[in-house]
Amino acid sequence: MLKAGVLGAGHLGKIHLKLLNQSNKYELVGFYDPFEENAKKVSEEFGYKKFNSVQELIEAVDVVDIVTPTLSHFDCAKEAIEKGKHIFIEKPITKTIEEAEAILNLASKHSVKGQVGHVERFNPAFTAVKSTIVNPMFIETHRLAEFNPRGTDVPVVLDLMIHDIDIILSVVKSKVKSVHASGVSVISDTPDIANARIEFENGCVANLTASRISLKNMRKSRFFQKDAYIAVDFFEKATEVVKMKDAPKTPGDFDMILQNAEGVKKQIYFENPTVAANNAILDELETFADAIVNNTTPIVTLEQGTEALRVAHMIINDF
Repeated sequence: MLKAGVLGAGHLGKIHLKLLNQSNKYELVGFYDPFEENAKKVSEEFGYKKFNSVQELIEAVDVVDIVTPTLSHFDCAKEAIEKGKHIFIEKPITKTIEEAEAILNLASKHSVKGQVGHVERFNPAFTAVKSTIVNPMFIETHRLAEFNPRGTDVPVVLDLMIHDIDIILSVVKSKVKSVHASGVSVISDTPDIANARIEFENGCVANLTASRISLKNMRKSRFFQKDAYIAVDFFEKATEVVKMKDAPKTPGDFDMILQNAEGVKKQIYFENPTVAANNAILDELETFADAIVNNTTPIVTLEQGTEALRVAHMIINDF
């Protein structure tokens, strides 16, 4: 079992503490939170060991789980890596691209592993259809959330849209060619609602919308590719896969057949992949443990976290 410690005991930090404590791949050593009142409360309520400094916690563990506000990600990660500790770091990897690249270089220099908390990669609806998404040419995503003051220290692109940026980059095997975006600040000092159009060198286009001032929650993505349409509902953990194949010579009574202007006939059929229930946060933490123990590549690498941040900044800079 790997000894793990958590930096940050806020809303998400408490979830990480609970799951690490339950996991049979980690031994939860304790946590550090700079807000003494909160740290004392969490320690007393759940019985987790409270450390008095970042340094003290880092010294005591193999893996540092960084669940602090984005602004402090770099400092925490740098300190952990320089002590030779593996890092799990919440998304976005850092606030700036320069910080992310510095973490990449440090991790390489000190031969430590890192994973970024892009948790939607572990969403069972996405994992159920990921192998079906092959060379998509148009992608549409909507990620809408009700207003929550938590997270408004960064633009909605870094808070919400970055989930979809990472998902898109994981399935489109091509470089970003151009980005066009618009964002509006409604309640916060930074944009609360944003739309972006990403064009890739292979011709794929992705249209992303994110809002944190919606009246309802929605997290949907749709992928269009040759002979297939794949919809993923990350919120409801549901999928829809519609495919087309050449129509049989003698269609059955219930076969759905389409004929285009050239007279080519296609049969429409539906696939219902099994969506297995899981705890995505536990999965991301435990697969990271596996990557460390087996010396394999983490599912969401520091490089991928950096690339998602790079595209997010391209969007923000286009506002």
